[in-house]
Order: sequence, then C-alpha cells, then structure tokens
Amino acid sequence: MSAPRPPAILALTDGTIFRGYAIGALRPSAGEVVFNTAMTGYQEILTDPSYEGQIVTLTYPHIGNTGINSEDVESERIHVAGLVIRDLPRLASSWRMERDLSTYLSDAGVVGIAGIDTRKLTRILREKGAQNGCVMAGAVDEAQALVRARAAPAMSGLDLAKVVSSPRRYDWSRSTWALGIGYRDPGPQRFHVVAYDFGIKHNILRMLASRGCRLTVVPAQTPAGEALSLKPDGVFLSNGPGDPEPCTYAIEAIRDFLAEGTPTFGICLGHQLLGLATGAKTLKMKFGHHGANHPVLDKDTGQVLITSQNHGFAVDASTLPANVRVTHVSLFDGSLQGIALADKPAFSFQGHPEASPGPHDIGYLFDRFVKLMERSTVKAVTV
Repeated sequence: MSAPRPPAILALTDGTIFRGYAIGALRPSAGEVVFNTAMTGYQEILTDPSYEGQIVTLTYPHIGNTGINSEDVESERIHVAGLVIRDLPRLASSWRMERDLSTYLSDAGVVGIAGIDTRKLTRILREKGAQNGCVMAGAVDEAQALVRARAAPAMSGLDLAKVVSSPRRYDWSRSTWALGIGYRDPGPQRFHVVAYDFGIKHNILRMLASRGCRLTVVPAQTPAGEALSLKPDGVFLSNGPGDPEPCTYAIEAIRDFLAEGTPTFGICLGHQLLGLATGAKTLKMKFGHHGANHPVLDKDTGQVLITSQNHGFAVDASTLPANVRVTHVSLFDGSLQGIALADKPAFSFQGHPEASPGPHDIGYLFDRFVKLMERSTVKAVTV
C-alpha cells in the first residue's frame, strides 16, 4: 500500500476552505481561481501561457489518466499557478506516457490539490465570479492561506503579456503532428508572417506553418517599425494572459500595422488588443470562458461552431466604431467573439481556432488569414 499523500488546502478570498491532498510541489501558491470544462487536454492547459497567474480547476472528475509526454505541450513550461482536480487516478497508462501528472507538477515546482468537491467550487465561481485563492500543500495553515489569497494581485490592470513573452526573436519551423511521424517539417513556405508573442501557443504556430507560412516570432514589446523591417506578408497577434488595456505598446504597434494596411489576424488577447487599437473598450468578465465545448455563431454563414475558449476579458461590442463589424458571437452568453475591419485587412477571434485541446471547427480562420495575405500580395504586384 502506498503512503498517504500530504494534506493540501484551497482557500478562497470569500473565506471558503477546501481540504484535500497534495499532488504536486509542497508549497503555497496564490492567484485567480478559474474553472475549465474541457474533458481532455490537461497537459496542454497546464502549459498554455494564457493561464499565467491563475489556479485552474478542471471540472472533469478524473485527471491524469494518460500521464504526461514531451510532445503535448503548448509552451516550454507549466504556466498555471496551481491545479485543482477531483480525482487523481492510481494508475496512469498510455503508449506515449513518459511520467505521471503528480511527478510532472512536482518536478516543475507547481502546487496541486486533489480530493475536493470541484462541483461545489465551480458553483461558487459561477455564482460569485472568479476570485483569488491560495493552494497550500504540505504544512498547511488555513489562516495564512487566506491571507495569501487576499494579498494576491487582481487580474484587472495586470500586464502579463510581457512577462510570458519570449525575450528574443526566433524562427519557427515545425508543422502539425502525425501518427508515426511526430511534428512534421513544413512544406513550401509562400508567406512570411511575423507573430507577436503575447503568450503564444505552439499549436498556433504549427497551424500557420502547415498552411505555408514562414514564421518569425517576436517579443511582445517589439515596435511596429522593427516588425515591418522584416517585410512580412502578414502580422499575427497571439493569445496571452492578463488585462489587455495595460498593453499600450502592443496597441500602438497594431495601429501602425493598420495604418500600413498590413494583413493582421488576432486570437484571444490579440483579438482584444485589435479591438482596443480600433478605439473599442474591453471589460472583465464575471468568470470568463474556459473550456473546449463553447458554441459560437458565425454571423456571415449562420453556422454554429463548437470552439475552445480561454479568456477572462472581452471586447465590449457596444463600443465598436462604425468601421468594425461583429463576425462571431458566443451562444452561451452573447459576448463578442469575432470582429473584422471594413476598411483594413484585419480581423480577429476571441476563442482558439488552433484548439489543443478542443475541436477544430473554426480552424478555417487560419485559411482566411492566408487568403487575406494572398489578396494583399496580388494587389501589391498589380499596383
């Protein structure tokens, strides 16, 4: 019989205490507590930079069944501030598995808690909204955990894009994964895309590479002039964590790209930044969208698409200027999901068309970006 696991607690700022057992590092960690409804993809979620500073609760009850491998990562490290789950399986098994979830968390110094009622926790977050919390494992002190939770910074006003961004420029050359091959080499590269790293996921880069894009990834604070000096066919604005409004460096750069008429495509935080660059406003959502089963309406086609989502802020549709139209809306709460500029080659989407995890219903947006660059190239040649 295995030894009992050390105790762990989760303290919320409203005073609620959950008691369970530790599944990662034995230390305290505080941050905003959110819930994700995806049934699969825990490794991709852990390594998504958009979760920087957040404690993620996974609503699916059994997490860790297939262990961890070195391929299914969305960045170079775990970004969550902590992990909360209902049950950790006694046995993890997969032909691709390299180590178990608990070891993965411990090796990375990331705290986790299991054995709590995640349904109750999710109800609290849905009714009261996302709030800060502290996971404490090992030597637990409920009063101290509550102090740490209440002292953690609020997500509003927090610029985390420059925290998670790569400090240097780099090229990307891997395409999508295939059974028996792994991540493939891209084919012919017709377009050069400068991708802004506000917390970019690897699968975004893979999806672009698979469509013939040569990718240069640049730090979040790269001035527009420096990016344009690379002579890109298009600019991509990535996902990322935190509040978009403090990212004034990105908003200014995007305005320059729009003025230049550079084809521009934004996802998640990149969508919010494009909205701000046009003069719209953003707002903090009650508990955000985090999951892989979110229905979205494409207003141009009338299609309903199931999408992957991860965001706590949204563009306020009522503040959009006249030259910006709504292309997608959430069928959960009616919040804005996509925009396109009428007078510039630019558009964006709030969810994650690259998924990982989640469905690829909305992957056609990458094709739309390629077509935008094609039209722009043809126009430049004929002028």
